[in-house]
Amino acid sequence: MSTLLVSQTNFDDHRTPPGHPERPDRLRAVEEALAASVFDALHRREAPYGDITLAELVHDGNYMARLRAARPAEGIGQLDDDTFISDQSMSAAATGLGGALAGLDAVLLGEVDNAFCAIRPPGHHAEIARPMGFCLINTVAITAREAQRKYGAERIAIVDFDVHHGNGTQDIFKDDPSVFYASSHQMPLFPGTGHPSETGVGNIVNAALKAHGDGADMRAAYKEIILPALDNFAPDLILLSAGFDAHQRDPLAQLEWEDGDYAWLTGKLMDVAERRCANRIVSLLEGGYDLKGLAGGVRQHVAMLLNGRAPETSE
Repeated sequence: MSTLLVSQTNFDDHRTPPGHPERPDRLRAVEEALAASVFDALHRREAPYGDITLAELVHDGNYMARLRAARPAEGIGQLDDDTFISDQSMSAAATGLGGALAGLDAVLLGEVDNAFCAIRPPGHHAEIARPMGFCLINTVAITAREAQRKYGAERIAIVDFDVHHGNGTQDIFKDDPSVFYASSHQMPLFPGTGHPSETGVGNIVNAALKAHGDGADMRAAYKEIILPALDNFAPDLILLSAGFDAHQRDPLAQLEWEDGDYAWLTGKLMDVAERRCANRIVSLLEGGYDLKGLAGGVRQHVAMLLNGRAPETSE
């Protein structure tokens, strides 16, 4: 496999208050993990600035104007109880989007088989008309729409393994049969959506996991629920909302996945991509708030994308 790593050089432009779990140190931990020699074969690219007006592909017409109005001239402003926007946050959101679109271009133009985009802020909680859950714009949803608009992709699958349900992504695509959305997530937990009964127009699949569930529970959910539905959808492209907060170390949830569980899951998603869409996967970082757990999960995920096997060393 050939894998592109897209790195975001201005990730610390998006500032949050001291002690906030979604902080620039997350990207530093990812960068350090992927600097190990086992990742020397990665193609590497810096995230360019993306066209932030593409957010209008998935958000309502006044969404960006409301974000800009909420952005402070300096310092940090608050959008809701846990979502913040700083004076330079839109710059980080623009390169986060640009990084995702660079990964999309590289994969759909055949330069690489797959891509991992180390970007922040996360996006999957941002709904059509509301930023929330640490998220400003829904980057994975915009990327899906751009794959359709720019490349004519007809069937896009988004698989979300963040521990929190991607209510925003589901909100955006719930009535669109051309986009498949599947999520595994702890329930009950923020944001309170993602019940298995939420099926959209047959394009939404939710696998709710109980607190303290481990890798065995995750494997069962994917084998029995998500992977068969994904395979049946036969996507042209698979996008991943790659959250690493189901890790047993994470402070914001109570699942008990270990590092190696991310390798298993990535491998199974790659199997579907090989059968259905010429290996095309673009993975976008979402959550993961314990730095060691985040680094361990990312290391396993990217090693599988690159080599088709878990790393032999954690250097």
